[in-house]
Amino acid sequence: MVDEVECVVVGAGVVGLAIARAEALAGREVVILEAEGQFGTATSARNSEVIHAGIYYPPGSLKARLCVAGRRLLYTYCESRGIAHKRITKLLVACSGDELPKLAAYAETAARNGLTGPDEALRPLTGAEARALEPALACEAAMLSPSTGIIDSHGLMLSYLGEAEGAGAMIAYRAPVDAVARDGAGFRLTVGGEAATEISCRRLINAAGLGAPALARLIGGVEVPRQYYVRGCYFTLAGRSPFGRLIYPMPSHAGLGVHITVDLGGQAKFGPDTEYIEAIDYTVDPARADGFYAEIRRYWPDLPDGALAPGYAGIRPKLQGPADPVRDFVIAGPETHGVPGLVNLFGIESPGLTASLAIAEMVASL
Repeated sequence: MVDEVECVVVGAGVVGLAIARAEALAGREVVILEAEGQFGTATSARNSEVIHAGIYYPPGSLKARLCVAGRRLLYTYCESRGIAHKRITKLLVACSGDELPKLAAYAETAARNGLTGPDEALRPLTGAEARALEPALACEAAMLSPSTGIIDSHGLMLSYLGEAEGAGAMIAYRAPVDAVARDGAGFRLTVGGEAATEISCRRLINAAGLGAPALARLIGGVEVPRQYYVRGCYFTLAGRSPFGRLIYPMPSHAGLGVHITVDLGGQAKFGPDTEYIEAIDYTVDPARADGFYAEIRRYWPDLPDGALAPGYAGIRPKLQGPADPVRDFVIAGPETHGVPGLVNLFGIESPGLTASLAIAEMVASL
């Protein structure tokens, strides 16, 4: 017997759950398939839990547009649902004189991305003004981002799932998709694991994160970009944070630099760094702390020896190799690939959490 539903969303990370919620609220019959034993165990659980402003992304890109729109939606959503979050603000810092042009360029990019109002526009600070806000900080100059925040990502995902289920959606755990066949009415999925069934659907949304390319190859008939695994390790700080805001150095090619964030419980952590790896591996090598000390002491020279402890690692699903130009999100619907009813999402890394509601709106409209 084949179960028939209108829409299947594969992947129960923050983006998949946001999409399932939007699909269910639009009146569609939705089933969420998650290969793991619970929701949000991979990229969505292994990040900085930062609500990004939209500073870094090329103007006009999906990352820029969906981040800015998603942030505004996300703050409204959290405030209306009582989801723990805080507009903690952020300092983007230039630690040397040769970084000043780059700092100014990010301010221009942010303005072009729509960060122009009093609650969003970056505020330039001299080194002295930045140190007046954060006495432990060392920098030549900084930009204050008033709309950057932090969030309880688990609470957010729980809310998305609860609202999806309230609108009739169902979720199956330990339900990996083993095969996909296309037919005239849509798709027939062979689901393994504990579900062990076949599901027929007219609408299939591939939000499988790190596993999205593999699922797309099962579906067939669509272009699948090469995906790279980029591990980012975090180290926690022993003792109280010396900063009341998030501190970000100048970004690197593949990440936002080794920055300090503070979670809602007050625990400070540094990271992530950037390491291209061949397979999914969440190991945190304690020896990587040496590089962390060097990076952090550029903006916090008083970091004590022995203050960092291995925390956790996350893996970004990047579409760019180490020497490639920066790549945007890929959100491909039928107009892109010609397969009716199919939406593939590739390379949904940061700012995916921030953009999740905007991504869901976009996918629901395809």
